Amino acid sequence: MINRRLVLASIASVAFAASASAEDWKAKYPEITFAVVPAENASGVSDRYTPFVNYLSKELGIKVNLRVANDYAAVIEGQRAGNIQVAYYGPASFARARLTGVKTDAFVIDVNSDGSKGYYSVFYVLAKSPYQKLEDLKGKNLGLVDPNSTSGNNMPRFKMEQMGVDPDKFFSQVVFTGSHENAVLALVQGTVDVAANWWNADDDSNLTRMLNKNMVKSSDGTLLKKEDFRIIVKSDLIINSPYAYLSDLPDDMKTAIKQAFLDAAKKDSEAYKKLSDGKNQPWQTITNEDYNKTIDLIKFVDSLRKKAS
Repeated sequence: MINRRLVLASIASVAFAASASAEDWKAKYPEITFAVVPAENASGVSDRYTPFVNYLSKELGIKVNLRVANDYAAVIEGQRAGNIQVAYYGPASFARARLTGVKTDAFVIDVNSDGSKGYYSVFYVLAKSPYQKLEDLKGKNLGLVDPNSTSGNNMPRFKMEQMGVDPDKFFSQVVFTGSHENAVLALVQGTVDVAANWWNADDDSNLTRMLNKNMVKSSDGTLLKKEDFRIIVKSDLIINSPYAYLSDLPDDMKTAIKQAFLDAAKKDSEAYKKLSDGKNQPWQTITNEDYNKTIDLIKFVDSLRKKAS
């Protein structure tokens, strides 16, 4: 009888301590900011993420504020300052954050429909153009996305280096468009002749998402199709994007955040599906070490810039 009472008392004590611990971090963080890099235009990011942020607020029992960053660097600097507790990075921007001393830890990663955890950088041209390979574009305009974008700048520069192409000398102009969507639109509008972008599969890319939303039109208003674009360069596989939280958050808070992400596909399937148009499998755990190769890529691109200067 005494042993049973001791066991029950011990269980109650542990439960009370866990509850008190949860209340401690919630008292310290009654609301947090979840920031997302601008892989697409702000309205598209907000529409895609708002249902999930609502789920996250309910699951954590605190207010979660969605912040759509103006550029990739804003997410890095926001976490550096401690103003962004949870962030969705691109692989290169996360690597840049880690490389420059931001105390942030990756905890889950996007998983493609086939179970893979990577994607590609591709160069698009219009199918009606005469350009069949990169060498055909000497003296033309190149559209990149953002200096901290993996598929929109870092991997393209790495790939071009492998091909013996110095973009700043080979092209007439290198234009940063700010988002992957803007890069596609710049190509359609003729501002650039070739544009870098991300691509998972033939039916899953930034381009196909834009086409599904009727966002891509010619100058006369005609809706364009996938067949109106041609890929002339495709990179090696890039590790998928991570979600990361500040390293110095309370451990039980980080555990709760991570678990909420891992449970999202089951607990709020509609909100989860909206993030990737139903293309992704549930998130899986990831560590900082999984991005070491991406850090090496960033160092390589930095070395190219130093040579150019």
